[in-house]
Amino acid sequence: MKYIYIIVLGTMLLFSACESDLDQFPPNIASSNSLTDFGGVLNAAYFYQHAGITPIAVMGDFRSDNAFMDESPFTEFDAFNPNLTVMEDQFFGPFYTGMYKSILSANSVITNSTDPVEVGEAQFLRGLSYFKLVKVFGEVPLNLEATPSVTDSTILVRQSVDAIYTQVINDFTAAIAALPVTNSNGRAGSLAAQGMLGKVYMQRGNTSSAEPLLAAVVNGAGAAGFMLQEDYNNIFGADNDLNEEIIYATQVSSSIADEYGFSEFWSWSGGLDTKSLLPLDQSLIDAFDASEADGETDLRRAITIDETLRASPKFPQTGGPDHDWIELRLADAILLYAEALNENGNTSAAIDQLNTIRNRAGLSDTSASSQEEVRTAIANDRRLELAFEGQRWFDLVRTGTVDAAVGQAVNSDFLLFPIPVSEVLASFGVITQNDGY
Repeated sequence: MKYIYIIVLGTMLLFSACESDLDQFPPNIASSNSLTDFGGVLNAAYFYQHAGITPIAVMGDFRSDNAFMDESPFTEFDAFNPNLTVMEDQFFGPFYTGMYKSILSANSVITNSTDPVEVGEAQFLRGLSYFKLVKVFGEVPLNLEATPSVTDSTILVRQSVDAIYTQVINDFTAAIAALPVTNSNGRAGSLAAQGMLGKVYMQRGNTSSAEPLLAAVVNGAGAAGFMLQEDYNNIFGADNDLNEEIIYATQVSSSIADEYGFSEFWSWSGGLDTKSLLPLDQSLIDAFDASEADGETDLRRAITIDETLRASPKFPQTGGPDHDWIELRLADAILLYAEALNENGNTSAAIDQLNTIRNRAGLSDTSASSQEEVRTAIANDRRLELAFEGQRWFDLVRTGTVDAAVGQAVNSDFLLFPIPVSEVLASFGVITQNDGY
């Protein structure tokens, strides 16, 4: 049962086509200023996150050294040139549309609801949406209005990365204050907001601000009912949705029509789409070989890669349409906390956190000792721990290690993805394209 979405079809907002996905008014039976119950609008903000799941999963792993495409023009994901714009219809367009629909629904709740928890959830979802948008596209339009004017094109002007991150930080900070530590039925709670804000600061390279937030998540997880699964296998699959390790996930249900009309993330990683029948990159196999170089068995290997099928079984085909998308789990937070500790000069404490993840994977304590060695060890374990969870590319970008990972010098323009061409055209050029595209 997917608690948030089971009633969403009867309550979600229906958005009309307009000059841009950002510039839309959400019609309903009643106008937003006459509504008194915003629960359905909030459900819509949750629901619209669906459209971003598969695009960011593909961007996170197929743009990196974890997976690759077999068939043109999808092979443009493995080439760092202007041609990636051809992937708009299946990836960048649905992602962009879904995030702004979620933002508009969230804006309506934030502006009009008198329920502080509803408002906090909406702030969390708006922060999450803009965090994803800024990681993918860099500068994007910033709209905080529930009913933006369809005649004011200035709202379509892309705002600076700093301005977007400022808004993301403000939203997650407000959500932390407004939400209970854990919320019912998989909804966002304050621990999830703290963890996401920690991820934001790490993406910005601000480890001093990230450390206390991630410490609060790691040290407060037990009291909040979160813990590492003893068996890595028990994290994944539809039967394990919302398990104790999952701090926050976008819930997915086969009983609810999905906004995304193409192959889903579990199809791509599992080699079930003809565009990439053999998605597993040899580099990831080599990384698991390296983790077992001392004769140990990395228990994550069999869950993450299938060398015979050259694919990932992490999200099995059985139950595929019901796999939740993990936005934040405890292991992710622990590894980010280790990274922040190490960068802030507390390498010994960082090693302790890293070993928690290694030991769960059946590996002995790390032999790394210097700050640089520990930095590399954490990056290696993040790759193995989080493979096919949409993290790898964005980790490479934030740590400045793209070139080393993909084996070539990548023009910095192509660290971002192209703004959907349809948005540029529909706005008559007010929304501009990223450099290089």
